[in-house]
Amino acid sequence: MCHTDGFVAALDQSGGSTPKALRLYGIKDDEYEVGEKSMYDCIHKMRTRIMTSPKFNGDRILGAILFEDTMNREVEGLPTAEFLWKKKNVVPILKVDKGLEAEKDGVQLMKPIPNLDAMCDAALANGVLATKMRSVINQADLTGIKQIVEQQFEFGKQIMAKGLVPILEPEVNIKSPEKQEIEAMLRAELMENLKLLRDDQKLMFKLTLPTVDDLYEQLVTHPNVVRVVALSGGYTRAEADALLARQHGVVASFSRALTEGLRDDMTDDAFDTLLDTSIGEIFAASKASGVKKELHAHN
Repeated sequence: MCHTDGFVAALDQSGGSTPKALRLYGIKDDEYEVGEKSMYDCIHKMRTRIMTSPKFNGDRILGAILFEDTMNREVEGLPTAEFLWKKKNVVPILKVDKGLEAEKDGVQLMKPIPNLDAMCDAALANGVLATKMRSVINQADLTGIKQIVEQQFEFGKQIMAKGLVPILEPEVNIKSPEKQEIEAMLRAELMENLKLLRDDQKLMFKLTLPTVDDLYEQLVTHPNVVRVVALSGGYTRAEADALLARQHGVVASFSRALTEGLRDDMTDDAFDTLLDTSIGEIFAASKASGVKKELHAHN
């Protein structure tokens, strides 16, 4: 995960984002009930088709982020995480957040995660190696940004204590007119909080592709940071790939950009061909960014 070429596939749409993902995939709203088992059955079928494709494997994909329901299901007779690791050589990662609070101080904090320890225990039992949790910044409000970063690190330390690697995802809204200012403020707060970690506390960041190229270089080379990955955040795959290729040492962790164009009614050949193209383009952009030679040279 530290050095290998590749990217992280985000297959962790949760209850709130699943209907849109299914709609884009060609599943109509009347084919399931929102929030019910039928909806999760539909999204698991879609994810299974992606994960079992011969084009989806560890040659180009480092890890895959899973929703809790996906972890608790099976793929081809194996628990999902075990299938990913043993059959595909892909590191399983668990999304642990419970969604977002209403906006306050220009940000949306994560809702409380009262069962975080239990989720970590279940993740470890399933062979999961890392976790991911998302919050959102909409405005350049320092009070809100400090709260976002403090909450991410607080949960992150709890996860590290369990022996997992947390991926902290303080997403910046790409439609914010203050995006560039937010990103500068966010970087400063992330660097300050990294100073408080012990040498043995390792984490990852999942960040919005920045307006200023190589803005996160100090994070990429930081000794406590295993890897910095980027979310597509609403950009098309072409836009996200172009931006990513300019961020040295950063690799992709795309969701919508990865599944862009995939449809339920495609033949298996057509599905695999398009998925191969998508994976190939994202892999190329991740590789083009180049892992700087000094990255983790101390390890």
